[in-house]
Amino acid sequence: MQSIVYVGMDVHKSTFSLCALNGETGEILGETQCASDPKLVVKFIDHLSDESEPGTAFKAGYEAGCLGYALRNALVRLGIDCVIMAPTTMYSQAKHTMVKNDKVDARMIATNLANHTYAEVYVPDNQDIEVKEYIRMRNDFCSALKRVKQQLSSLLLRQGFHYVEGSAWTEKHLKWIKGLKVSPLLRTTIDEYVAQLEEFAEKIKRFDQELDEIAHNDRYAEKVGELQCFKGIATTAAITLQVEIADFTRFPNARAFMNFIGMTPSDHSSGEHPNNKGGITKQGNTAVRTLLIECTRSLVQGHVGSKSKRVTRRQVNQSTRVIAYADRGTEHLQRKYQRMVARGKNSCVATAAVARELAGFVWGMETGHLD
Repeated sequence: MQSIVYVGMDVHKSTFSLCALNGETGEILGETQCASDPKLVVKFIDHLSDESEPGTAFKAGYEAGCLGYALRNALVRLGIDCVIMAPTTMYSQAKHTMVKNDKVDARMIATNLANHTYAEVYVPDNQDIEVKEYIRMRNDFCSALKRVKQQLSSLLLRQGFHYVEGSAWTEKHLKWIKGLKVSPLLRTTIDEYVAQLEEFAEKIKRFDQELDEIAHNDRYAEKVGELQCFKGIATTAAITLQVEIADFTRFPNARAFMNFIGMTPSDHSSGEHPNNKGGITKQGNTAVRTLLIECTRSLVQGHVGSKSKRVTRRQVNQSTRVIAYADRGTEHLQRKYQRMVARGKNSCVATAAVARELAGFVWGMETGHLD
């Protein structure tokens, strides 16, 4: 049987802490700290290889973090088998919280590698990564736009201005802001906020147009078109789901996908307190979890079973089976939300519960389980 040496790496921007562990005996074969250069990791492994039995295999791993996929891809190109480990799935002893440093972390990572007590992070291809980075850049601008709106609203409130003629941030609202009679210096301050707001809004519009073009590429068009059949999932949400998850078939069932994005209830059952469920675990892909909750807020609005013209347009050219599945899922989720709210459940709790089931319907659409 081939022996395997597991190399745990605690990685940071400027340094790597390495720990090599014998997979059979658990013996620590070597430890070191080096600069953040993949070639130095290869040098460390080559040195261990010279001292090991012929045919010994090496497997490296590090926790998902600031270095993303870059280090793993670099090591693979250099001939090193390397995995990225999901931190929330790794086993950690209680004493690790009392004594924690880079050396201890590297040992813990190596131990998890050797014992296979971790879940491997899926590594998408370069095109998915590029689209994902573009979407996250777009979301950063959305956050910046929201922050400018909050700052401008606070300014107007401090100055005693209240808009009561309709919804905020419409063209009418912006015209009202621009027409306020204030001192020259305050006018300059307000105009600067408005200019920044309009600049961000124009950029986001341009980003959405680019994403719409990407969504119509042959690579994404089919799956994005199917996801858009659900109420609440428009182009940007659909392409985000596609590139964040990429391969839905790696989840054996819908519950596995729900677990992956942290949408399943936490459990604190013990002794005389069985079946003590808590809130959702919030472990896993934060971007997808947040997105599905936002989509759910849109999905549950309106009358049960009603379909807007926008959703109808998105369903054009889709198969009858896909449309029926999406409509059936949408109506089921709307009814579930209304039942929960009618029973007195908090709307946020109801939204999270419905978002969890929406994740299941999304998995079914992506994997062809439409029955």
